[in-house]
Amino acid sequence: MEWYLYLATVGIGLLAGFLNTLAGGGSAISLPFLIFLGLDANLANGTNRIAILLQNAVGSASFHQKKVLDHKKALPLAVASILGAIFGALIAVNLNEVLMRRIIGTVLIGMLFLVIFKPDIWIKSQAGKEGPKHRILSFIIFFFIGAYGGFIQVGIGFFLLAGLVLSERLDLLRSNAIKVFLVLAYTPLALLIFILNDQVDYKIGLILAVGNMLGAWFGSKVAVSWGPKFVRWVLIVALVGSSVRLFMM
Repeated sequence: MEWYLYLATVGIGLLAGFLNTLAGGGSAISLPFLIFLGLDANLANGTNRIAILLQNAVGSASFHQKKVLDHKKALPLAVASILGAIFGALIAVNLNEVLMRRIIGTVLIGMLFLVIFKPDIWIKSQAGKEGPKHRILSFIIFFFIGAYGGFIQVGIGFFLLAGLVLSERLDLLRSNAIKVFLVLAYTPLALLIFILNDQVDYKIGLILAVGNMLGAWFGSKVAVSWGPKFVRWVLIVALVGSSVRLFMM
C-alpha cells in the first residue's frame, strides 16, 4: 500500500470516528473506503470492527471523564444490546441485504423528519420523565437495536440515539455518551466472529483505528462543549447523507 493511502486511511477514520461519536453513519464512509483499498465486503466489515472497538473505547473514556456517561442507565441497556448482537450475528447470513438497506433508508428518513420538526425532544433534558414505565419494553427495544448492530453495524448510532431519546427520554448529549458505551459493549463479540472466520486485516484495521480514535476524542469534546443543539444539526446532516447512500447502494 502506498504511503499516501496510509494517510488517507487515517483521515477517513478520523471523519468516521467523529461522525460516529456525535451522531452515526461513520461506517458508511469507512466501509466503502476499505473496499476501495481492495478488501472484499466481508473482510472490510470485519476489519472496520477493530476501528469501531477502539474508537468507542476512547469515546466512552472521554465521556466518563467529563461525567456525562450514566453507567447506571447504560449497564442494563448494554446487557440487552449484547444479547441482541448475538442473535443478530447468528441470523446475518440469511438476510436480504438489498431489501434491508431500503428499509433502513426509509426508517432513517422518517427519523430525519422527526429530528427536524420535533427538535425539543432531542435537545431538552426531560429529567423526571426518563425511561418507559415497563423496563421489559426497554429491554426489548435495545435487544432488537443490538440485533441490528450485530449483523450490519452501518447506521447503528442512529437507532441507538432514537431509542435513547424517544424511549429513555434522554437529551442528545447524554444519549451520545450511552450510545458509545453500548457499541463498545457488543463490538468485541462481533469482532470475535469475524476473527474466527479469518475476515480481519489487522494492519489496515489498526491504521484506520488511529483515525477513528482521534475522531472519537475530538467528537466527544465537541459534543460536551457545543451541546445538544449542535449535535442535532450534525445528526440531521448525517441522516441525510446515510439515507441517500443507502438508497443508491
